[in-house]
Amino acid sequence: MENIKRILNINLPPRQSAFLWGPRKTGKSAYLKTRFPGSLVYDFLQTDLFIEFSKKPALLRERLLAKDDVLKHPVILDEVQKIPQILDEVHWLIENKGLSFILCGSSARKLKRGKANLLGGRAWRYEMFPFVTFELENWELLRVLNRGMIPDHYLKKSYKKSLRAYTQDYLKEEVFDEGLTRNIPAFSRFFDAMAYSHGELTNYSNIARDCGVDSKTAKEYYQIIVDTLLGSMVEPFKRRQNRQVISKATKFYLFDVGVAGAVTKRHIEEEKGESFGKAFEHFILMEIVAYNSYNEIDYEINFWRTKSGLEVDFVLGGGEVAIEVKGSNRIEKRDLQPLNAFIEEYLPRKALVVCNEREERIHGRIHIMPYRNFLRDLWEGKIIR
Repeated sequence: MENIKRILNINLPPRQSAFLWGPRKTGKSAYLKTRFPGSLVYDFLQTDLFIEFSKKPALLRERLLAKDDVLKHPVILDEVQKIPQILDEVHWLIENKGLSFILCGSSARKLKRGKANLLGGRAWRYEMFPFVTFELENWELLRVLNRGMIPDHYLKKSYKKSLRAYTQDYLKEEVFDEGLTRNIPAFSRFFDAMAYSHGELTNYSNIARDCGVDSKTAKEYYQIIVDTLLGSMVEPFKRRQNRQVISKATKFYLFDVGVAGAVTKRHIEEEKGESFGKAFEHFILMEIVAYNSYNEIDYEINFWRTKSGLEVDFVLGGGEVAIEVKGSNRIEKRDLQPLNAFIEEYLPRKALVVCNEREERIHGRIHIMPYRNFLRDLWEGKIIR
């Protein structure tokens, strides 16, 4: 992994601090060691360090005040969410000694719930995602869809065991260990039920019934997953009121296509079929989400769906770009009906079908693109800026 250059660029001016968030194993710690080799690192996954600083957060201030040259670089606090109270010490050191910090972790939810000091805008926010195609050479689609893009899973031959351990041991325990929910059996059932409605319209009542809780609790469980950066909600596009357009139900996607496959026990053998199509759509979304974050564009990502069943998978920038994702290697005229309906209603600047065809072509007002061409243009800033 050391030889794969990550696209994330944390470039801090003197005295500027930053938060770096992202799910575990996405490569945050490895990135920071490479990017800031001269920095002092405190890793709170180390049990002895965690116990010491939990009992006495002031140790951070006392130890740093005894150092000199090393403080020319940002001080890295890894897994900072494990000791929320240490942020008061960080705040004091920033304000009174002009130190800079990089505060790294897998979730800010525990910090927010504990009313921790989030430094009042003194730290810029960055997020690390799994690998993206722009970072990889000679990547293969089925490998990506089955393994996902978490570095450890994508690169290792024993990815199945690693994925299984990640989904069974880490994902749920991340939530349990941080004390984000007390009802462990219900949340475990929720996790399984949520996975099987992945990428579909979210029906909180059905999910709640499957895991034995009420709808309000099911919504809270989804929020826990979002706040711990393990997934994201895609809201419906609703620029103007229209009774024929679905405007309330959301869609939920886990943060990695391989994790979603492991949770649902999915393995894709060939580039066709329903499972392939769903995973392919998820993969394209993850690339769009990462591009949006890494380039600090902050455009909205929505979907559009009518009550009659017409659907455009992704609408970017408030209707600027409309994208339909199709796993097919041959796009027929009927496949273009949803996009044409959206074009008639909203006049997007670009309307694209991302698919498995070999060459680009234009059909009326729609640009049909092989997925590799789309991803190339996305990361070159040609789809949306």
